[in-house]
Amino acid sequence: MAEGRDPGRDRWRDGARARSLKGAPERRDSFETSSGLEVRDLYTPADLADLDEDRDLGRPGEFPFTRGVQPTMYRSRFWTMRQYAGFATAAETNARFRYLLEQGQTGLSVAFDLPTQMGFDSDAPEAAGEVGRVGVPIASLADMEVLFDQIPLGQVSTSMTINATAATLVALYVVAAERQGVARDQLSGTVQNDILKEYVARGTWIYPPGPSMRLVTDIFEFGARELPKWNTISISGYHMREAGATAAQELAFTLADAIAYVDACGSR
Repeated sequence: MAEGRDPGRDRWRDGARARSLKGAPERRDSFETSSGLEVRDLYTPADLADLDEDRDLGRPGEFPFTRGVQPTMYRSRFWTMRQYAGFATAAETNARFRYLLEQGQTGLSVAFDLPTQMGFDSDAPEAAGEVGRVGVPIASLADMEVLFDQIPLGQVSTSMTINATAATLVALYVVAAERQGVARDQLSGTVQNDILKEYVARGTWIYPPGPSMRLVTDIFEFGARELPKWNTISISGYHMREAGATAAQELAFTLADAIAYVDACGSR
């Protein structure tokens, strides 16, 4: 966007700023973001001359959602505070979860170990050296019941960062809740279920893209019918940024993935 004309800014650059720079001869001339966008030395109302408030800013809870997706935001709906946790064994992670809830945390966020993300049992040869590292190992319904023992799943929302095996882990969670006496329509939480970014950046995919997308939409359909309080996908882009994408590419690829999921729903 072109810089708006502002005589006051020109005077500042020729005066106070120029005098200050005399004492900093090695200061570089320009500053940029990691995406190569210039960060100017000063912004004034002149830079907003082309701003259309209704088009570009909008209102809270309305398109283009620059002021948040909830009309009243945190004044009536607090953020769910949850620490990402999972390690060693289901029992040890359960103890951590209960400790966090006792300290005032309002939801849970489960980190699964790499074998669980890749669909391996903990005793599989391929899982050697990775079980319980950087996440909790879950290979059975018994593991899931231990993970959430003494945790009221009808009252606590749970986020699960799982993709390739999302259908399996959601199924285990639902049955574990049912064994607690919690109905499906009382379960709240989120499953990441974002398989496309696994092909782009993380690599924890199991099946080819076609069958994987079918599993993604299976979860959409099951959630719509059986889990009304559940978020059946959380589309993520930061993995791509960490793998080398610029901020603009991160946003573009994430939106492209989102469009692909919407198209898959339409076809379904």
